[in-house]
This record gives sequence, C-alpha cells and structure tokens, in this order.
Amino acid sequence: MALLALVLVLAACGEYRFRGGIIDPPFEAPDFTLTDQHGQPFRLSEQRGNVVMIYFGFTNCPDMCPAALADMAAARRQLGAEGNRVLGVFISLDPERDTQERLGRYVTAFDSTFIGLRGSEAELAPIVKDYGVTYARRELPGSALKYTIDHSTFIYVIDAAGRWRVLFPHGAAVDDIVSDLRYLVRRGSA
Repeated sequence: MALLALVLVLAACGEYRFRGGIIDPPFEAPDFTLTDQHGQPFRLSEQRGNVVMIYFGFTNCPDMCPAALADMAAARRQLGAEGNRVLGVFISLDPERDTQERLGRYVTAFDSTFIGLRGSEAELAPIVKDYGVTYARRELPGSALKYTIDHSTFIYVIDAAGRWRVLFPHGAAVDDIVSDLRYLVRRGSA
C-alpha cells in the first residue's frame, strides 16, 4: 500500500504532457490590436490573466469555422467555472463582408462570451504573418457568395502570461483541448 501511494505521489509530480502541438519553448504571443464586434479596440496583451483561444476564419465558412468554434465553445462549457478564465476569439479574414454586426451574431451563436475581431487587410497582414496563417480569396463564378476564403484551420492557445503555448489542428478532440486549457488555467501565469 505504501508503494502504491509513493507511485501516485511521484506520478502527480510528473510534468504535464500537452495533447495539442506544443510551442517549445513558449514565447510571448505576437501582440495585435483589432476592433471587436462592439466597435471597441481589442488588444491581445491586455488579456493577461486569461487563457485565450484564437481562430482565424470568416462567417460565410461552410464547415471548418463552425466546427472549430463549436469545439471551442464545447471546451469552455466542459471546463465549468474554470471556463470563465478562457476567452474565445475569432479573427475575420474577410473584412469585406464580416461587419461588426455580422461578427457579433456569428460568434455569440456559439458562445455568448466569444469575441469577434476585424480589421483592414493592412491591419491583418502582420498578424497573419506573425501567426503563420495562410489564406487566399477564391472567386466562385456563378455563386451567390461570389467568393470564398481558403484558410489554415488551427486553434491557437495563448496562456495567462501571454505566451503562445499550444496549437490545435482542425478536428482535434475536444477532450484534448479541455485537458490543455484546464492545465493552463490552473497553472495561471506561472
């Protein structure tokens, strides 16, 4: 019995193994300022103390964006009260169509606390470069949409100290997202 207790104590002292793609060593997340769905400036560096999940996409996205935002919302719900320390942020890659109002309706349909951000192409350019986001406008002749946005599909996780820690690919298990978020919330700014 004493041996089992020792094994459990030693296992509890072990280092946490992230389930998402880890950024090792973690580094300060590139800061940015964009406009939220309420017309207010949102600056990433002002979110310290919270864990931030960021997803880049567009509101007319037929599949990848809704799936990612649904996963982010499910992760926040599964965290219970700890989810209050997690921000969900959606950055539009389609400033032509994604107005503040449209972004607000879109993101809050997934989670009432989610923040939708937009900026001009010039404002977006350094942000997508810093985060390695790829995207391109693709014309859709004969379609009512006229065009779509092909884009990378990662969830970026910034810890409470403002460091980029984890990257989740599209389709990552919600349980994996929850596990990593729970660890980061409980760890705080340490």
